[in-house]
Amino acid sequence: MTGVIYARYSSDNQREESIEGQLRECKAFAEKNDIQIVGTYIDRALSAKTDNRPDFQKMIKESGKGIFDVVIVWKLDRFARNRYDSAHYKAMLRKNGVKVISATEAISEGAEGILLESLLKGMAEYYSVELAEKTLRGMTENALSCKSNGGILPIGYTADGDLHYKIDPVMAPIVVEAFTMYSEGSTMKDIARKFNARGIRTKRGDGNIDQHDHKYAAQSKIYR
Repeated sequence: MTGVIYARYSSDNQREESIEGQLRECKAFAEKNDIQIVGTYIDRALSAKTDNRPDFQKMIKESGKGIFDVVIVWKLDRFARNRYDSAHYKAMLRKNGVKVISATEAISEGAEGILLESLLKGMAEYYSVELAEKTLRGMTENALSCKSNGGILPIGYTADGDLHYKIDPVMAPIVVEAFTMYSEGSTMKDIARKFNARGIRTKRGDGNIDQHDHKYAAQSKIYR
């Protein structure tokens, strides 16, 4: 029997080591069950809530070539985290004579296996939705408390040790100047060109204020 390994990690606090661990356990499972591994498909920093994963789609497409008989995953949630995608793509694989096997979840071939797999899929989808809800709730609370949610801060602001926004005494006058220029008729591109010519850089330091920070200038419309 021949097989391939599909490994994936999302961007939520996981790293390359996660892939290495998945591959190690899947290879050990294959060796124990006399499955010859003929390839691996890996998606990095991509959520299983979507099927828009390059190597995943490549694997599904190549399953029709008769190269492999099974797809080994570390856990079923590596394959998909929503029940529709899981059922849809497993049906496509079955049509091509390919089966999905979990290396760490003992799922039997009988009727009880159907129930267990459905339960595992439901739990994976529940975890995914619950995590998204908690993340959104946390970000909302941060916003209401004037705290940064990470990423690049807007020009004119810094953050203290507790991530609370603070006015940047150096760049704040630049923001006031930009709003004033806009209210007097200057376009956003004009403002960006003038600031770039003066050596004023974005938080990224690339100087492309017109590409990166025009959204903040656009907000000045509400003050006109």
